[in-house]
Amino acid sequence: MKTHTFKGGIFPNEMKELSKDCAIVDAFPSTRTVTIPVTMGGAPNTPLVKIGDAVKRGQIIAKSDKFMSAPVHSSVSGKVKKIQTCLVTGNMEVPCITIEADGTSDTDFMDILDPFSCTKQEALERIRDAGIVGMGGASFPTHVKLNPPADKKINYILLNAAECEPYLTIDERTLLESPDKVIDGLSIVMHIVGADGIIALETNKAYIKPVLEEEIKKSGKSNISVALCKTKYPQGCEKNIVDAILGKEIPAGGLPADAGAIISNVGTVCAISDAFRKGMPLIDRPLTISGGAVEKPCNLKVPVGTIVGDLIPEAFELKQGATAKIVSGGPMMGFAMTSTQFPIAKGTSGITFLTKDETYLVDESQCINCGHCVDACPMHLTPVMMVNSLKAEDINGAKKFGLMDCIECGCCSYVCPANVRLVQRFRIGKSIVRTKMAEEKAKAAAAGAAK
Repeated sequence: MKTHTFKGGIFPNEMKELSKDCAIVDAFPSTRTVTIPVTMGGAPNTPLVKIGDAVKRGQIIAKSDKFMSAPVHSSVSGKVKKIQTCLVTGNMEVPCITIEADGTSDTDFMDILDPFSCTKQEALERIRDAGIVGMGGASFPTHVKLNPPADKKINYILLNAAECEPYLTIDERTLLESPDKVIDGLSIVMHIVGADGIIALETNKAYIKPVLEEEIKKSGKSNISVALCKTKYPQGCEKNIVDAILGKEIPAGGLPADAGAIISNVGTVCAISDAFRKGMPLIDRPLTISGGAVEKPCNLKVPVGTIVGDLIPEAFELKQGATAKIVSGGPMMGFAMTSTQFPIAKGTSGITFLTKDETYLVDESQCINCGHCVDACPMHLTPVMMVNSLKAEDINGAKKFGLMDCIECGCCSYVCPANVRLVQRFRIGKSIVRTKMAEEKAKAAAAGAAK
């Protein structure tokens, strides 16, 4: 059986045994309130509700008229209590709507829609109206992704089931527990785009392959296959999946569509299935709670906007004094958070509570120019040259060495014997570049308006 892979990457401890055998369980915040970010992918939304308004589960509470946007819905039935800025993943303060549940099951879902008899435009509008964004972390509006430019011929929909991030197992459990929904959602996407489907599984989940193949057989979809990838981090990166599965390289600054592919996450296709079959928008988020500081790691499904701390201790418990680091996401690409007082968003695939032994809290030392970061980089960049340029405040030099092509996967930091904070420096560098680009764009617009 052929195993696909890519050049570079690393082999961190998987730690998936902590939660891989734990079925997904529904959980609800102990405070009976959710704090929903107004925008969770795409262009900024504007609130449609005010304090004191009664809302139903599934009701749109914020939206934008811009194409590159996805509306946000209430994940509970209740009353709007607050509209204010709150801390979210990434340690940013953003506008959020806090809703107190009233204990009823009132919903405001859309009508059921047959995805195979409606038009492509109707299907894309349904996905947008459902507020569906990429659930792998990037939160890119899905209706935009599934409508590439006319000159981009899409041959394959790649279902990213690699789940290469250590500790996280929510995709694995979804594949096992809801293979019918996964295949249905993938089939809908394939129909919209007009492409074949390939499910990319890492070899550590090879035991799921027969389950999926049996479901594919039941569906009658002969143009869906399952491909095994070598268990290696970051196999789940879109550039690496395209490289491994299709043997094609996404050009610098390009997208998977440039290589004839569209990539979708397991959770995303399930949400698409629900949007058509149930008329349900994206209002629930399955995720993994794991790490050595968790008493019993688990996989939960919670309303979008649930504050992490409101799940403790009812949904899961932490070992007394064991938490050294809280990460929104997995330990490689997730964001370290100062507390548990932040909401679970559409793109939150897990929360990882690490002990002191599981994290590496040491000071960085002088780079020894060993080149390990170059060997590990899956994007074939030269991290050492990028960081040297940034230290010298040479942004253009860092860009020349590939700063903007960095996917922030953390491979370089993982192998660095000097513990240089490479990814953190690259994030800051990219932020500087984007700020300068925005300033130049604003100046150009002002100059054009003055003429």
